[in-house]
This record gives sequence, structure tokens and C-alpha cells, in this order.
Amino acid sequence: MEELTSESFPAPVADAHRAALRSIARVVDETAEPQDPAVARDGILELLRGGEVLCVTGAGVSTDSGIPDYRGPNGSLRRHRPMTYQEFRHDDAARRRYWARSFVGWRHMSAAAPNAAHRLLAEWQRRGHLGGLITQNVDGLHAAAGADPVVPLHGDLDTVLCLTCDNREHRAGLDRRLEEANPGFAEAAAVAAENVNPDGDVELDESWVARFHMVGCLVCGSTHLKPDVVYFGESVPAERKVAVDAMVADARALLVVGSSMAVMSGFRVALQMHRSGRPIGVINGGPSRADAKAPFRWRTRITPALEELDAALC
Repeated sequence: MEELTSESFPAPVADAHRAALRSIARVVDETAEPQDPAVARDGILELLRGGEVLCVTGAGVSTDSGIPDYRGPNGSLRRHRPMTYQEFRHDDAARRRYWARSFVGWRHMSAAAPNAAHRLLAEWQRRGHLGGLITQNVDGLHAAAGADPVVPLHGDLDTVLCLTCDNREHRAGLDRRLEEANPGFAEAAAVAAENVNPDGDVELDESWVARFHMVGCLVCGSTHLKPDVVYFGESVPAERKVAVDAMVADARALLVVGSSMAVMSGFRVALQMHRSGRPIGVINGGPSRADAKAPFRWRTRITPALEELDAALC
């Protein structure tokens, strides 16, 4: 993908793009000594038994639904760099490329269903072990599993926003309009596509992108349409920050599930909890930025860990 530069775009745009690239490339290293799994498990179990636990989830919760994570051993960042907000907003060719690839990838994303991890976390909310749930995922699977309350920190792929007039449209409706404009494209391109990514698109050769026809906004006709999710290089909407802060204020403890916390918008929650002296537990397959702040760090697979905890809670 062509680099945005101050020669072709205003310097603030190019600078924000470079900052987003640094965030994407962030490597999460080990920051705490390995912990005995039994100690970590028992500590997290006691947190849950006390109730009022705020839960923050990441891509590791959805891998069992067939959606890849970003930074795991088989994460998408090893083969694919997600588009920054600056590229999407200011580069027409990049935006068109995203929609061609997303049109194909949407079939996989829309077919994904909540897995046992999503269902268990929602059940723990109903039973009072968890309070609020904040997810960094954009797949909508926590809500589909019945989680309530849940804040989708980075938005939801199910909604499309017009960058020109702010109109919102359901992704399924846009998909029908794209199908009318590109009959047979998704099925034919899917044969050549590779690697569905967490942001809903696939790897697709440029020859397929050249054949794709974009449609416009239902209100103003602009093709500056964007999935209503927070891209790298974009800020979390103020109303979601307010909702997150309210959940943090109400929480007695924090449980991080399936997240490296590489992105500051999620890691900020762990920092707030740690600074106020409230305990933190982490369940993740690899290192997390929250590890150094967490008394309990269970390095394990997500779904089996939650199932083991559930059996002990019953």
C-alpha cells in the first residue's frame, strides 16, 4: 500500500498516519514473571466470586468463532497490515480496495456465531460475577450472545457510516446494494481470496479490485462510506469513553480476557484500575501489556479456561 506523505497529503494527516503505523507495529513483550497456572486460576476465581468485576475482551475471545486475532501466533498482523484511518479517509484507491475485499470477507464475518466463551461471559453477567463488559472486537458476537451491558469500544462492522453526511446504514443493506452492482463478484472472488482478517476484509489480488463497482450513500450519494468502527489512527467516540469510565467507576476488579492490550484505548482501562488499587486478572494465550499490573496472570487458551472457571463457580 502506498505510504501517505506530507507531499501528497497535509502534514498533520501524514503524521497521524505514521503514528497509527507505530501502534499497529507495537510488539507486546513479556513484562512479568510467569505465574503458576493454579495460582492464577484460583486468584481469578476469587475475583469472580466477589462479583462486580469489569471484563475487557479482545480478539482472542472470537478465534473459536473462526475470526482470527491480530497478534497471536497465527495472528493476521503476520501477513496483513490493517488500513489506517488516514488512508481510508484521504485515499480514494485505498478505500475502494477495502470495500472490494470487505464485500468478499463479509460473507465469513456475517456467518460467525458466538462461541462458548461469549456465552459464558454473558451468563456470568446474568449471575452477577461480572458487571460491565467492554469489548475491543467489532464482530458483535458478545451482544449476540446476550451480554448486557456491553460497550463495543471500537464499534461494530454491522453498521456503515457516510463520512460526508453522517448517515448510517445497516451493513446487510449495503451488501444487497453491492450485490446488485457486482452480480456474481463475491462468489467468484472468494475462490481467489485468502485470509479473512479481523477487520472484515480478505486478501484479494488487485485484478479483482479493478473489477469492483462501489455504490453511494443512500442520502447524499457519496462513496465515502466507512464501516462504523474505530480504525488505527482514529479516536474512540466521546460517548463510548464516557460509558467506559462509568463502568470503571462501578467495578471492584478487572478481568482481561483474550487481549494483548496493545492498543491504548483498551490498556487505559487497566491503567485506571491499577492506579486506584483495584485487582486485575488476565487470561490470555500470550503476553499482555496489563501483565505487569495484574496480580493474576493465567497464560492459557481462552474457552477451556472459562469453562474450567465456570465449573468451579457453579
